[in-house]
Amino acid sequence: MKYSYKTKNTCPKEIILELNNGVVTNVQFLDGGCLGNLQALPRLVEGMEAHEVITKLQGINCGIRGTSCADQLAEAVKQALKKEKASN
Repeated sequence: MKYSYKTKNTCPKEIILELNNGVVTNVQFLDGGCLGNLQALPRLVEGMEAHEVITKLQGINCGIRGTSCADQLAEAVKQALKKEKASN
């Protein structure tokens, strides 16, 4: 199922991803950000279990922002996982 997450305190304004039985696919960062991160992160997490994505990326900071694209991706996956569980 496709999920959308509005980011907080990062350059990209939104993350779209698909979560199917706890597996993350088709991650997209929209409306800004560092091109390298926006290409690398989706490739790294493609086909990965949601819990693994959260564990590996949660808490990574970008400067003084208190978050990062990676951290926000972990949060997006966490929210999608909650929604997926609630719909089952």
